[in-house]
Amino acid sequence: MSPTASSPSQSMDTVKASVGHLLTRAFSLPCSTAALAFTQLVQPISRFQLALDALLPLLDSNTEVSLTQRILVSFILYSLYTPHPVSVNPFKSALLVAYVREREKAVSISNEGGVSPNEQFVWVLWKILKGDGNDIGPYSPSTLSRCPLPPKLRAINLVLDDHLYNDIDDSTYSYFQKPTNPITNDPALVARISPSPINFDEDRKNERLVHAMKLLLIARDRVLTLSEQRTLAPLLSDLATANIITSLDLTPIIAYNPTIAHPLLVSLLVNPNPENNNPRPFLDILPFLPPTLPTFDLYGRLLRDQTRVTVQGYSTVADLVLMEVLGRFIHECINWLDRTEREERSDDRHAKGVQTLCRFYHNLIKLSIVDPTSDADSTEMAHFSLRNSKFEEANNLYRVIATSRF
Repeated sequence: MSPTASSPSQSMDTVKASVGHLLTRAFSLPCSTAALAFTQLVQPISRFQLALDALLPLLDSNTEVSLTQRILVSFILYSLYTPHPVSVNPFKSALLVAYVREREKAVSISNEGGVSPNEQFVWVLWKILKGDGNDIGPYSPSTLSRCPLPPKLRAINLVLDDHLYNDIDDSTYSYFQKPTNPITNDPALVARISPSPINFDEDRKNERLVHAMKLLLIARDRVLTLSEQRTLAPLLSDLATANIITSLDLTPIIAYNPTIAHPLLVSLLVNPNPENNNPRPFLDILPFLPPTLPTFDLYGRLLRDQTRVTVQGYSTVADLVLMEVLGRFIHECINWLDRTEREERSDDRHAKGVQTLCRFYHNLIKLSIVDPTSDADSTEMAHFSLRNSKFEEANNLYRVIATSRF
């Protein structure tokens, strides 16, 4: 062997170091991307042994490993043997023991009135062991660890078929058995100690809710198909009350899926969350939406929506949006269009924006949502339409506002 040649053990040490680096840096990547990186780092013949040596110990809750890292390790162990069923995965027993132990801890905390920090990890393991691990592939461990779960997907309600417990092997179970963290010798008994109140219908609803969560995240990146919209729409209220949606999610959803964004936003506005029935985090993003057709479509729906709200001083969604948002939105639209005009870009964003905004405002006048005779309501739009009167829509709007005042 030449002096520069590396031995097999040195080569394996290098690979282990690379995998360790991956596990500490890949939390923001989709789980599927991180799993693919693992397979590219490790030769097929070495994957099982390296997973056994470097990944499996990280599942143990007695190690000082972050939740995101354990989620990532679980997905990699699962993905190594896809698309084969999870029942033939040699790491299934290890994943099952981890699920049993983590669920037991989460249920114990839940019974005391608390919420365990490992609830999301239990849900990930439950998805994997049910054979639905691919559903979590597009999401990063960091996202999965922070995403609040609706009550029906809490650990106490997540149970697996009894036959899975019968497949657990003694060696795997012993591997995780620690004197400092005892566990019953019968994993099936754990499920009976913490029986789930959920029935078959509830379990099916949970699955639909999980699928709806996935669709809602997809809605940020593309237009949903009609079939996907029909699946998602009935569950938007449940998703809103689950507190899994942030104001940052709304802007891309509005851009791609305004018909979904409307009932979703209404559910968020009428829901007692966030704090003290304050809809401000969701209202605050509305004035800064770009003046595009999806945005005006959403506003048109909101300004006609008579759903009751419990926000003090307002009776309906339409009242809330009209009084709190519309004026600022018009102002920001004008600023946005003025900037595009100054930038003199070769695209037609300015022209289309002016035409669409003027048509939108003209419709608000026709529907008596805004008063063209009111200085507070219409002065800014009057000046804007006059400045842009070279466009037919702006010219028509200015004439309507001007004639209404004389």
